[in-house]
Amino acid sequence: MPTVGVKRDLLFKALGKTYTDEEFDELCFEFGLELDEITSEKEIISKEQGDSKASEASDIILYKIDVPANRYDLLCLEGLVRGLQVFKNKLEAPRYRRVRPASGEPQKLIITKETAAVRPHAVAAVLRNITFTQERYDSFIELQDKLHQNICRKRSLVAIGTHDLDTISGPFTYTAKPPAQICFKPLNQTKEYTATELMTLYKTDSHLRHYLHIIEDKPVYPVIYDSNGIVLSMPPIINGDHSKINLKTKNVFIECTATDLTKAKIVLDMMVTMFSEYCSQPFTVEEAAVVHPDGKTYVYPELAYRTEKLSSDFINRKVGINESTEKIAQLLTKMCLKSTATGAGDEIEVEIPPTRSDVIHACDIMEDAAIAYGFNNIARTTPRTYTVANQFPLNKLTELLRQDLAAAGFTEALNFALCSQEDIADKIGKKIEDTKAVHISNPKTAEFQVARTTLLPGLLKTIAANRKMPLPLKLFEISDVVLKDQKKDVGARNSRRFCAVYYSKSPGFEVIHGLLDRTMQLLEVKPGATDGYHIRAADDSTFFPGRCAEIFARGQSVGRLGVLHPDVITRFELTMPCSALEMDLEPFLGHTTEISLSHDVPMKETIQHKFSMKSSQSPVRPASTNTIFGDMSTPAGLKSLNDYLADKSYIEGFSASQADIEVLEAIPDTPQSNLAHLLRWYKHVKSFCREKSSLPATNSKFVLASASQNDAAKDEDDDDVDLFGSDDEDEEAEKLKQQRLDEYAAKKAKKPALIAKSSILLDVKPWDDETDMAEMERRVRSVAMGGLLWGQSKLVPVGYGIKKLQIGCVVEDDKVGTDMLEEAITAFDDLVQSVDVAAFNKI
Repeated sequence: MPTVGVKRDLLFKALGKTYTDEEFDELCFEFGLELDEITSEKEIISKEQGDSKASEASDIILYKIDVPANRYDLLCLEGLVRGLQVFKNKLEAPRYRRVRPASGEPQKLIITKETAAVRPHAVAAVLRNITFTQERYDSFIELQDKLHQNICRKRSLVAIGTHDLDTISGPFTYTAKPPAQICFKPLNQTKEYTATELMTLYKTDSHLRHYLHIIEDKPVYPVIYDSNGIVLSMPPIINGDHSKINLKTKNVFIECTATDLTKAKIVLDMMVTMFSEYCSQPFTVEEAAVVHPDGKTYVYPELAYRTEKLSSDFINRKVGINESTEKIAQLLTKMCLKSTATGAGDEIEVEIPPTRSDVIHACDIMEDAAIAYGFNNIARTTPRTYTVANQFPLNKLTELLRQDLAAAGFTEALNFALCSQEDIADKIGKKIEDTKAVHISNPKTAEFQVARTTLLPGLLKTIAANRKMPLPLKLFEISDVVLKDQKKDVGARNSRRFCAVYYSKSPGFEVIHGLLDRTMQLLEVKPGATDGYHIRAADDSTFFPGRCAEIFARGQSVGRLGVLHPDVITRFELTMPCSALEMDLEPFLGHTTEISLSHDVPMKETIQHKFSMKSSQSPVRPASTNTIFGDMSTPAGLKSLNDYLADKSYIEGFSASQADIEVLEAIPDTPQSNLAHLLRWYKHVKSFCREKSSLPATNSKFVLASASQNDAAKDEDDDDVDLFGSDDEDEEAEKLKQQRLDEYAAKKAKKPALIAKSSILLDVKPWDDETDMAEMERRVRSVAMGGLLWGQSKLVPVGYGIKKLQIGCVVEDDKVGTDMLEEAITAFDDLVQSVDVAAFNKI
């Protein structure tokens, strides 16, 4: 959430009332905001730079207020004060108007066709006869920065330019030129620079260097001129010094260049509505004409009002309140959404102003009604519907397989879902058009161009990064791939796959085949040509000819296994033979994972495992119905338990335990529907019956013995006389058992402890294409720590001639962490821009 910093005294003056910190915190909460911090400029600088730097800073109290990310109208003092005053019924929401200039002809901004290659859109407006003070000026500049960081996405979507209209003359031209042909004096500089020189100059600027990448690789740069050829700005980098605004500026020309026209309109509306109150005619904005390359003219700002209609019943149901239509209309009006009851039933007409671009659905209006009503005022109610959660069957199957595959001696890997086109096509002998791959429209790196269609390349890259590890390397991964599917509403679908590889001096096809047999055994699929599984010889360019087989299960092709082709192995920079298996898991979903919530045992399993079967004609009566809540065979006892479970999910603690099973077994029959809490608990705990032996023990006794059981226990105590000295024999056996346990523990203690190690693949990125990569690698390898062993490295293209260093290492987990490595490498800040962990595998 964005944080807005405002001076406390200035805020209270604008609100016309002084609040205590607690009162203002409460006001913010009521309005849907949060007072995050109460601080001062001096305190902030002291924390960040030390007391010596803060000695001359101001002691004025600042409020740091967290604002919802989509409420752009609250990012400055003006919008915040306006919203709070309307909320407190001290002010009516203003009406914003677009007016024509007194001279008759509006200012023109002409867009040329050359801008289509960089930033094709532009909008503009004029704030006429505005009066600035130092506080207003600071707020004006700060709002631009907040919008740039928020909706403008760090100027990549929209860039705002503000100019003193009295220092320039229209019409203005928005065009694009080669950087060498653009020359002007940028803001706060003393001489003129070409655009190429500016790019070099600002590479070291802590603020502007973050925006250079937006246009620096373009053949032409965007630029705005006035009618005299004076440069207003070179968006999105810097404005010209000639037209900069100051406290004496009376007329402000605002232009927004963009790659997204909708965002540009919103940003322009925010800028002019927030500060039009300081114009000689408050809340009026002078229009400007924007001429497009096709000759069409559009007038901005739009300042569009729109109306929406919804029912008060919708808001009452969604919020959980019961208010009249008129009352709800008043609540919405408090949130700057002017509303009236139309009289047609419970219909409400809501007018949405240009400052509320966040309102795009009826749910947004409902949320504002809930805020105005007060979340603390909404009555707490018990949900009418009780549901019992259950694990997603596909994920449950995945988790079960992971445990057993690890027990089979294979190590699990987890790779990125995105990869390069080369990984899923050329490297494994396929054509990219045959892969049904989903492409990323604007990939930032060559490594993340498509969504993977197979898990195999990721495992081979993991092996390549761990070539120095002892052989054999046995890896597996169970994850999703993404495939194009026109039957889906999004045009693609996820498919859960299982892939395993065996890498050693010999191909190890028998190992992979054995893993397939074990997997099928776990999936309860027997060998067979019809109802079971079998393999059949197949041809696949990824595998060695004659060493590939297709896997069929219940007559359906589910995957392939075989020995990889030598060319595939070579393309992944490997030198040893490798066998692989990849199959689809989704066809195997059956009763093993799709267990009903009550865990009813299928008839087939009942016969096979000889489970006891309860007759529906004669239910088994529990051994005892007597519990600490009362007798479960009586209505009073059931009601007592129902009241106990009104605000609890379990009898004891926060998870199911033996206490729940004991009480469940004491209840003779399913509770009636009027005992809602007991019935909800009964159905939920009943789902644990098959695994009740694994539930944790109870700390207390909840089920009491019946009177007949107490009498029988007394008779057993009378008969408990050992005539043959069995107690002594038990003591002897116990001593022998304890002795053997002690010997085993001593023997185990002498074994050396295993050292946990991990294999890490790091991506070290330089600042630009001129960085000395050999020197960078030398410095990275100079990082020495106990338990750190550097491995192989290579240079990987990122884009635009820039390469990154990809280097592997093996670390001892107790001695070296990824954060330690990143901190040590980023210390070389003259060469290294960032360090990312590309792969992390436990050894």
